[in-house]
Amino acid sequence: MNAMSLAQPQNATLLESVDARTKLAGSNRMEILLFSLGTHETFGINVFKVREVCRTPAITKTPNMPAGVEGLISLRGNVIPVVSLATVMTLADAPTALGGSMMVTEYSKRTLGFLVHGVDRIIRVDWEKVRAPESVVSTGLHAYITAITEMPDGKLVSIVDVEQIMANTFGESIIGQIERIQQADDINVFFVDDSAVARKKIAEVFDKLGVKHKHALNGLEAWTRLSGIAAHCQQLGRSVRDEVSLILVDAEMPEMDGYVLTKNIKSDPRFDGIPVVMHSSLSSEANKAMGKNVGVDAYVAKFDAEMLAETIRPMLQRAAHD
Repeated sequence: MNAMSLAQPQNATLLESVDARTKLAGSNRMEILLFSLGTHETFGINVFKVREVCRTPAITKTPNMPAGVEGLISLRGNVIPVVSLATVMTLADAPTALGGSMMVTEYSKRTLGFLVHGVDRIIRVDWEKVRAPESVVSTGLHAYITAITEMPDGKLVSIVDVEQIMANTFGESIIGQIERIQQADDINVFFVDDSAVARKKIAEVFDKLGVKHKHALNGLEAWTRLSGIAAHCQQLGRSVRDEVSLILVDAEMPEMDGYVLTKNIKSDPRFDGIPVVMHSSLSSEANKAMGKNVGVDAYVAKFDAEMLAETIRPMLQRAAHD
C-alpha cells in the first residue's frame, strides 16, 4: 500500500516519531495532520489517532454496510472497515470519487480506514488557540467538528469529531447493567470532555452508579470551575473533597488539554486526596505513559462503560467512607 508509518516515517516532514510527539505531553500543544476532502475546507485530526497514511487500496464491497462505509480491506492480517469521511459528513460539494489517500486510525481500541481526498502535512498548535466551533462553521458540518484552529496564514482548520463520526456511522455503544454504589448520595464527580457523544455516555455511567455529577466542555473551563469550587471551600473552611470526590478528564480538549489540566490539579494542594482519572480515545501505551507522567491515578480507554465503572468504583467507595 506504500504506507507511511507514524512510528517509522518515510517522509520526515510529514510524520514524526512517537517519542518526539510524546514530549508534547503537558506542554498544552498538539500536532494535527491536515487533510482535504476535495472541498475548500481544510480538515485536521490529532496525529495520535493516526497510525499510518497510504494510497487508497483495493476495497472489497460488502453488503448491508452502514452509509459511508465503502467496504473492507485486509491490513496485515486484520480485516478493517473503510469509511468515506466526505460521505459520512454529507459534504455536498465533495467529489463523488473515492479519495486518493487513506488514513489508518486507531480509536478506542478500534482500527479504521478513513478515505480522504489528500493528506497535506502536520502542524503543531497550542491548545489555547484551539476553539469550539460554534458560530464558525455551518450547522450541517458543525455536528462533525469538535474544534477550530487557525494556521499562521490565517486559514482555518476544522478538527473532526471522530467520536461523533463513529457514533453516527456504527451507532452508539450500549451501556449494560452497572451496579449502583452504596451511599452514593454523598459522592460528587466532576468530568470534562469536549465531545457531546462522550459526555452523554459518561453521564449515563454516573447515573447508573447513582452518583451526582457536574461537567465542563473543555480543559480551561474545567480548571476555572474547579478553581472556583476550591476558593469557595476555602472561604467556608471546608475541604474540596466535600464537593468533589473524583475528577474525570479527557486528554485532548480545546483551550487546555487534559495533561495540563491534570498537572494543575496535582500541583494544587487544595485538591490533595482527590483522584484524577484520564478517559481518552487515545488508548496507546504511549498515551497511558503520558498520563502517568502528569500524575493521573488511572487511565481508561474510551468507551468501555464497564471498565470505566469498575476503575472508578473503588475510588468512589473510599470517598463515600471518608
